[in-house]
Amino acid sequence: MELSGRWALVTGATSGFGEAIAKNLAANGCHVAVTGRRGDRLDAVANEIRTAHRVEVLPLAFDVRDRHAVTTALSKDLLGKIDILVNNAGLALALDSVAAGDPEDWDGMIDTNVKGLLLVSRTVLPGMLERKRGHVVNIGSVAGHQVYAGGAVYAATKFAVRAISDALRYDVLGTGIRVTNVEPGLAETEFSLVRFKGDRTRASSVYTGTEPLRADDVADAVLWAVTRPPHVNVQSILLMPTDQAGVHGLYRRAAAKVSS
Repeated sequence: MELSGRWALVTGATSGFGEAIAKNLAANGCHVAVTGRRGDRLDAVANEIRTAHRVEVLPLAFDVRDRHAVTTALSKDLLGKIDILVNNAGLALALDSVAAGDPEDWDGMIDTNVKGLLLVSRTVLPGMLERKRGHVVNIGSVAGHQVYAGGAVYAATKFAVRAISDALRYDVLGTGIRVTNVEPGLAETEFSLVRFKGDRTRASSVYTGTEPLRADDVADAVLWAVTRPPHVNVQSILLMPTDQAGVHGLYRRAAAKVSS
């Protein structure tokens, strides 16, 4: 499907997957509205895209957890032309057991990864339904299939993203709207730095001895899904680095063995 002249909304676009996805869509002629909480960084990303690709770019600084901010920032004019929604905003916080977990961290993950995705989708979908076209791309995770110690709440949110994606396809069946869930495995972005709350040593150790996915790999998967012919819906993409067989199977060259 030709992207030139179409509009995409990408949440969480100040870094990582969201930034790479927005840039890749723009490189293929798509106008982009990009969202994030860091206004300065968001403006910088928007300027980079405008300069490199000469498309329209609309930076929208707001928190997807804030219902009023979502409905205020997404104007009627914008909602009338969004063809692609990429629900990328999300995070993991800490790696604690349920018994030792911080409820504030749980709220942050659930409110962003699940409720934020729902709030943005709820705001964008009516326009797509009216036009009888559109594509919703949710960024899930391998953690939506396999759990691990200390990841109960994060995994629960990504299981929820998978369930929402699957159920949404029934909601929009017959309308021409497509729904894709892109589920990456180990990927080197700011993810671990955010999870470990700025501890760079601990964050970098996650990737030691491996070749993880990059943000551009995930952006390529999204681009492939949204450019299929209109009669083709890529329902899910489980995208793993070659060094990872699953959540509990990661090849580390330093140790020369499969470890968890």
